[in-house]
Amino acid sequence: MKALEGVRVLDFTHVQSGPTCTQLLAWFGADVIKLERPGTGDATRAQLADIPGADSLYFTMLNHNKRSVELDTKTAGGRAVLTGLIEVCDVLVENFAPGALDRMGFSWEVIQGINPRLILASIKGFGPGPYADCKVYENVAQCVGGAASTTGFRDGIPTVSGAQIGDSGTGLHLALGIVTALFQRERTGRGQKVSAAMQDGVLNLCRVKLRDQQRLRHGPLREYSQFAEGLPFDEAVPRAGNDSGGGQPGRILRCKGWQDDPNAYTYFITQAAVWPRICTLIGRPAWVEDPDFATPEARLPRLNTVFEAIEAWTMTLTKFEVMEACNPLGIPVGPILSMQEIADDESLRQSGAIVEVDHPTRGRHLTVGCPIKLSDSAVEVTPAPLLGAHTGEVLAELLGYGAEDLELLARSGALGPPRRAAAE
Repeated sequence: MKALEGVRVLDFTHVQSGPTCTQLLAWFGADVIKLERPGTGDATRAQLADIPGADSLYFTMLNHNKRSVELDTKTAGGRAVLTGLIEVCDVLVENFAPGALDRMGFSWEVIQGINPRLILASIKGFGPGPYADCKVYENVAQCVGGAASTTGFRDGIPTVSGAQIGDSGTGLHLALGIVTALFQRERTGRGQKVSAAMQDGVLNLCRVKLRDQQRLRHGPLREYSQFAEGLPFDEAVPRAGNDSGGGQPGRILRCKGWQDDPNAYTYFITQAAVWPRICTLIGRPAWVEDPDFATPEARLPRLNTVFEAIEAWTMTLTKFEVMEACNPLGIPVGPILSMQEIADDESLRQSGAIVEVDHPTRGRHLTVGCPIKLSDSAVEVTPAPLLGAHTGEVLAELLGYGAEDLELLARSGALGPPRRAAAE
């Protein structure tokens, strides 16, 4: 069986943060029913579209394994359907603007009255406080969560990451909150509210920088490059370029072909335990006993010299040859892989990190697979649903609507314009 088989999720989310969460639940076997605005659906269906008449990759890559229901909750019929779905679902997930559910007439108190076992899970930009009512997008979350101020090089402007740590990162946090609340419900019989703020999620992923902020009170951050260069630290954690975020210094170094290939680089960590092997590998065996280089403390003021010597060696090899030379010696390195190289990586396809999916209008396309593997709950990635593809199916299966009921509901406008409803 699937890990979350039997769990029914009402997915009132859109764009990225919420759909990331509900897609993960769907991958683990939950029946995720995505409620969408009639006629248009999730805004990302049309955003960044690359094929006319087909849902965008932005949408399809965030909504696998779900069922889609078109529903106008502003109509009496639509509200009746929503009430019925709340009665039979275990979880309702939303990432609306603050107060949207209340304005719809479905406050937490109303939802509890309909189904006291239901878990209401929400993503917002901020937690309680002066900014609670503010809207947040990915890059805003990275800025207010501390990521941007600590990313980039110290002589440049703050930089956001290509990783979606605000949207997708918060969605992953919320998924954990939901399964935790489901576990607790098994013992209490009660539902509860689960919330994840994007600012909080980004900060959780930036904890090492909050660690360094406190370390600054007791002296300079010796593993940062600017210490080796004799530059003073200000009161806040600086941008550290490509320095390692841990206690083992690391940098991105050029490899053979870097002049023409923007990704001909490797990340190289000078782990203390393998320092003698590094010295031998790069042709500096004397450094093993040299008091200026023999210990991690001695090397910290000389990191530029250390990495210049290592880079002189890495520039003679391709990034993959560097990996082949270092891995048997236990030296931690990693080639800078482009998205094209990742897409072409056969091992990632075999592991399920990347999968190909057949979509009814897009055709075959590449997407990410489930990043978490359970030995007793294999994940099959299925195509994202077409808008409203399961409206009749879900209402008949879960609420007992017959053909006449669906026809009356369609005529009321609850399923959108008559032309669309007639096609169901």
